[in-house]
Amino acid sequence: MPSSRIVSTAIAILGLAFLAAYYLWTSAPQAVAQQAAAEANGPKLEFTISGESNGKIIVQLYENVAPLHAERLVTLAQEGAYDNVVFHRVIDGFMAQSGDVANGKAGGDTSRAGTGGSQYPNLRAEFSEVPFDRGTVGMARSSDPNSANSQFFIMFAPAPHLDGQYTVVGQVTEGLDVLDAIKRGMGGNGAVVGTPDKIDTIKVIE
Repeated sequence: MPSSRIVSTAIAILGLAFLAAYYLWTSAPQAVAQQAAAEANGPKLEFTISGESNGKIIVQLYENVAPLHAERLVTLAQEGAYDNVVFHRVIDGFMAQSGDVANGKAGGDTSRAGTGGSQYPNLRAEFSEVPFDRGTVGMARSSDPNSANSQFFIMFAPAPHLDGQYTVVGQVTEGLDVLDAIKRGMGGNGAVVGTPDKIDTIKVIE
């Protein structure tokens, strides 16, 4: 066989191998997310949002993926702890963060929003293979992986660099248009200037 044909064949084989690897790399996270959604048997949360955004967001909790964190969100929602809590950090193209039940109440001093949690202890991490995609709900934490408490963030867009680094606790199933309309923050940290959008209520609906 001429050397030119050997080279061509080798290039073709390498190309096919690259395409197969790329397909597996891009499809695997989607398959994991679909499996998590299919197996999800936890409750749903109904967010009522007001401000620049007005409407409802429905979140399916992944009790099968992060049972401790799902339970925490349900507990705080049932207690009304999330009522009137602002979205204090919102980065366009990335995520909207809320859930500081200690320092994030609208109408008060929210300058320390993002630094507090609830009266309950921090939770140990429940990292998983579920990817951070559009509409994914993750638990906020400090540099300590086991420091999530009450705060959470919702993704505007996929963020693969977060995969396996933060606990995925749920997924938006309705109301992505409401999510997209939440007032954006300023600067690199996304701090919201003026009057932030807020959660009026979170209700456990299933």
